[in-house]
Amino acid sequence: MSNENSAAETSYIARTSGLKGKDYVGYALGDTACCLVFGLVTSLLQKFYTDIFALSPLFIMLMFIGARVWDAVNDPIMGRICDSIKPNKWGRYRPWFLYASFPLVLSSILMFVKWPGIGEGSVGMCVYATITYVMFGMSYTMLQIPYGSLASVVTTDEKERTKLSVFRSIGAGLGSVPVILIASFAYKNRLDEAGNKIMGENGRPLQDMQYLPVIIGVVALSLICFVMLMLAFKFNKERVVATDVGGKRPKGETLGIIKNLFKNRAFLAVSVAGMLLLAGQMFTQSFYLYLFDDYFGANWMNTVSTVCTYAPMAILMFLTPKMVRKFGKKEICGVGMILAAVANLAMFAMRGIKPSVLMYLFLVFCFISGCGMTFFVLQVWSMATDAIDDIEVKTGRRDDGTAYSFFMFFRKLGQVLAAVAVNGALLGMHYDTSKGAKQTLANLHIMYDMATIIPAVLFGIMAIVLLVWYPLSRKKVAELQVLKEQRLKEAYESNAINLTNDTAPAETVEAPAEAETVETLETEEKSDGADGDVE
Repeated sequence: MSNENSAAETSYIARTSGLKGKDYVGYALGDTACCLVFGLVTSLLQKFYTDIFALSPLFIMLMFIGARVWDAVNDPIMGRICDSIKPNKWGRYRPWFLYASFPLVLSSILMFVKWPGIGEGSVGMCVYATITYVMFGMSYTMLQIPYGSLASVVTTDEKERTKLSVFRSIGAGLGSVPVILIASFAYKNRLDEAGNKIMGENGRPLQDMQYLPVIIGVVALSLICFVMLMLAFKFNKERVVATDVGGKRPKGETLGIIKNLFKNRAFLAVSVAGMLLLAGQMFTQSFYLYLFDDYFGANWMNTVSTVCTYAPMAILMFLTPKMVRKFGKKEICGVGMILAAVANLAMFAMRGIKPSVLMYLFLVFCFISGCGMTFFVLQVWSMATDAIDDIEVKTGRRDDGTAYSFFMFFRKLGQVLAAVAVNGALLGMHYDTSKGAKQTLANLHIMYDMATIIPAVLFGIMAIVLLVWYPLSRKKVAELQVLKEQRLKEAYESNAINLTNDTAPAETVEAPAEAETVETLETEEKSDGADGDVE
């Protein structure tokens, strides 16, 4: 049979799928690279600002909020550029790995450079911190929006997108670990004139962040980020390419697209859940630096707590695709967030235990919380793509760049929530940011309470959003696949898209008929054997 005849008998979803191991790894490299530098912001920057730049928590909070206000303008513009620009020989979204890599790496380094002549805590330092932080945010947006949109054109198969989301999340987890190593080795015990350790109010040694190991680590991670982005560009491929050549857009088109996004329940729910997830992650990563330094006096806990939080990925990455097929993404993610919320409530309940004992129990419950969070961490990107599919079959339009720009903006609102929570907690407990300061015992107790109760509340709300508000259950996602097949057929036949993977695989996959039930689809999945496992 000729390629033409074979392709004609193959479903459109099959013709725009067929990922291999290198495709999954290549896509994951994009988020590994991004998280190498984004982890600097989520984990290290807050404490670096207070300890090295001597910025006040109030200024940091206002700066973060102001940057997010700018993102409300910047992100949708970037989304429309991605959707409107004329595709080149590499596609529409993939070239942005090249365009955004240098400004992202440069701004990542500049955020942590301490220039001679700019006084600590001065107006000049505030201005410099604001400019470099906004530069980083714009560079990150320039990469993340097209990178997220790329998932929709790399494959259209729902099972492959589930695995793609797993690989992306694993890549993000691996990229987030090195910055914690910097945080663990960037401290030195505070000594008195006789060379003895200075102890805090809780009897633990006081430690100070050091600039040199931080800047060395930042430069190293930024350069590795650049190399990985080049590899991600090489290994990714767009299989669905829009034939739209750009040019002037119809009047009111953008407003109509935005209205469609905010009318869609699935998109709003997964965006809010993604916002709360990032808020919880950023809050713990930033606030734990203060907790482990001031309350426990054990900065090694930074590394161990990160391992405890992300280690469940190494186990659950193999089980998640099977669990998704059996129970559904919405279902396992919602139950997982209940577990995470309960684990943090348990940490709060243990606050009266002696710190030298509590630190080990704390790490155990970090692991339990990480187990609960892992399901949504692994599936959030797949769920976002499902929501965009839902918009497409209901409206007949697919604008991935614009949709991801708003999804990413919601995640940036999560950064605002984290910044308000972290700096609000520091201000509320009258945290002393002056050099050589000792925190009172009462302040340290408040610090522990905030470090546990705030994540518990955020994760509890997430569980409600996923289980009650998000509508795409396992059954609905199966039905969506049928509708998406029809939509791809219409787009291809009207010359709205080209298929670059238009050679049929060895075994063709027929499109499911509209009359098929979810039970029939389940039977087909079982016949695939281990096809749903992570490769």
